[in-house]
Amino acid sequence: MAKASVSPRNYPMTVNANGTKVTLRLMTRADAEKSVQFARALPEEDLMFLTIDITDANDMAQYVQAVESGHALTVLAEVDGRFVGYGSLNVSRPHWTRHLGEMRLLIHPDFRGKGLGRVLANEVFQAAQEKGLRKLIARMAVSQRGAQSVFEKLGFTAEAMLNDFVMDRHGLTHDLIVMTYDVTGLTE
Repeated sequence: MAKASVSPRNYPMTVNANGTKVTLRLMTRADAEKSVQFARALPEEDLMFLTIDITDANDMAQYVQAVESGHALTVLAEVDGRFVGYGSLNVSRPHWTRHLGEMRLLIHPDFRGKGLGRVLANEVFQAAQEKGLRKLIARMAVSQRGAQSVFEKLGFTAEAMLNDFVMDRHGLTHDLIVMTYDVTGLTE
């Protein structure tokens, strides 16, 4: 497949999300506390199956280290200085999966349905191309039907279901869906 040239994004940038001006910028260490505050304002069901507890300052500090080391990239969405969502790309570290990245999207309920998820997803797709990744994955619990629908609309397809694979904050296990997207298809 021919690889199109990908030019790096310039942040910060302002985008229009259904009539709302949203500033997109890359996460830095200075955003850790505000990111935790954003997470704590979200409904519990949004936080139930994240790989780290983003409501915990220590976990967030570790995540910021991953951002600073280049293993993760997070595009923050702000409206009037308030975090309203993010899109993240977490690059697989093992050598045999170095062509993979994981996309995560999280939007505050007040800003859903405005196209912000698609805007952030496009930023993550661009970052994946810049990093030379070939495939993106998205993981979610089977019960998260809304998230599955969002990723299907983005072009992801379900590839696997793993029984009793994730545990919620209450110790209950849930089935996990793994969805994928072929990034190389973006360059054809």
